[in-house]
Amino acid sequence: MTQISPELLDRLGLSRPESKQNQPTDRLGQSDFLKLMTTQLQNQDPMDPMDNGDFLGQMAQFSTVTGIEQLSKSFETLAQSLGQNQTLQAASLVGKDVLVPVEFGERTAEASMSGAVELDAAAEEVLVDVYSPNGERIRRINMGASGSGMHDFVWDGRRDDGSMAPAGVYEFRATARSGSRTEALDTFLNTRVESVSVGRDGGGLSLAVQGLGEIDFSDVRRIG
Repeated sequence: MTQISPELLDRLGLSRPESKQNQPTDRLGQSDFLKLMTTQLQNQDPMDPMDNGDFLGQMAQFSTVTGIEQLSKSFETLAQSLGQNQTLQAASLVGKDVLVPVEFGERTAEASMSGAVELDAAAEEVLVDVYSPNGERIRRINMGASGSGMHDFVWDGRRDDGSMAPAGVYEFRATARSGSRTEALDTFLNTRVESVSVGRDGGGLSLAVQGLGEIDFSDVRRIG
């Protein structure tokens, strides 16, 4: 917006808008800007009229101000539309499985659990260990040699001895081995979405997932 001194505003009879805190400001709106330019043309010295360059400069400045305000409104409309679309997309996830970056997951009776590990580089051997609620390692899943990228695994709910583990919350730890080097990997688990909530004032979306509570919608790596 164009800035101008309060004295010139008073002399031209233009009002000075107040801010939200009721404090005077020296900023002009579009209508004031146009009125100021019109007043300048009406009161210019006929013997020394305004230079064409000055007039064109003010017109260009006015066009720029108008364009910026219109662009701002367009961005605001676009942001609202994107937010609404994201909300609708998230709402459609209720009852579906999503892949999220967590180490703990809830297993219901007789159900298997699935997830994935992500490798930055190829590894000679990838291991996924399953730990019981009391911290005991009960199953080791050997995924063998794996290249870089995301790799899926499934735990059928059985211990290493073949017996079925009870329902409960289990921890998954993954490691990659290459020669003498061992590296811990991030784990991702598939979990069921129970509900979706929107932050205050149209903020970010949160998903309430089974056994984990709320997670950010942006953390979802894969759907289904």
